[in-house]
Amino acid sequence: MANYNEGPNKPFNDAIAHQQKIEGQISSGGGRLPLPIRLIKYFVIGSVVLLVLLTIIGGVFLN
Repeated sequence: MANYNEGPNKPFNDAIAHQQKIEGQISSGGGRLPLPIRLIKYFVIGSVVLLVLLTIIGGVFLN
């Protein structure tokens, strides 16, 4: 029987453990985006939310 590890950075099963150890695939430990990319993400998401709110408000009051 296989020895299954627990934890966020442990392989899910034997195939993934093989890929990480033998083939050199990186583990998906997450990580953070660099600051400029995070700022762009916040700007884009904020712009979309603001546009949706302005569209709803404009549709209600200017109709």
